[in-house]
Amino acid sequence: MNSDYPRDGYCVVRNCFAASELASLLDVAECYHRHWLTHNAQRYAERAVNSAGLTKPDYLDDSQRQLLFKLIASSKLFSIARSIVGDDVLFMNTQLFFDPANLQQKNYWHRDAQYHLSVDEQKRTLSETQVIHCRIPLRDERGIEVVPGTHRRWDTQDELDVRLEQNGRRHSEDLNGAKTITLSAGDLLVFSANMIHRGLYGGNRLSLDILYCKPSEETLRFIDPEVLPGDEVTSLYDYPGVFKRLAPF
Repeated sequence: MNSDYPRDGYCVVRNCFAASELASLLDVAECYHRHWLTHNAQRYAERAVNSAGLTKPDYLDDSQRQLLFKLIASSKLFSIARSIVGDDVLFMNTQLFFDPANLQQKNYWHRDAQYHLSVDEQKRTLSETQVIHCRIPLRDERGIEVVPGTHRRWDTQDELDVRLEQNGRRHSEDLNGAKTITLSAGDLLVFSANMIHRGLYGGNRLSLDILYCKPSEETLRFIDPEVLPGDEVTSLYDYPGVFKRLAPF
């Protein structure tokens, strides 16, 4: 685990996945994405750059879901998630990130929590909520931009105006102090959902994100039981405890 994560809010493990692992994941992701595009054509045409809930039984068969569940509960990912979140780390969801239909569409700075919390609630989230993304680029890609350290501090006025499009600013404007993290297929990027970040489009990107969280009233309400495996198969995994079903506090 990179010791810079507590300071910066992210770390990168290069060449984390072997070519055979990556090929299997890519097959599953491409299958899911084809089905998702068929059922969400309008959403994709309008602005969508990601989908969620790959482990639901909607678009993948049991063997494909099992491959994802084994990865989510693997020692490779669990050890990293536990080192950041703590021993009670839980699986939260999966997301798939892709290019927009309109490649001229501008990317946007955000914190994940801004889409369901007020500004005051977002401030509290910095100290009360822990959610991390484990991003696996399935193809070489431009990566993401982050503002290091913002997982631990609130926005400057400039950052807030851009992120929330206040005072005539746009969320696609560049920010001071931003860092670009270029990713190759098979790398692993771990970053805090609390930090200010944005994706970089282009290159036919396809990245699988696995989200882990520390149990809290805020995080548990976002765990859909349908994304979890059945109790009868959890013994197949290295760390089945990440799939615990906990009621909100």
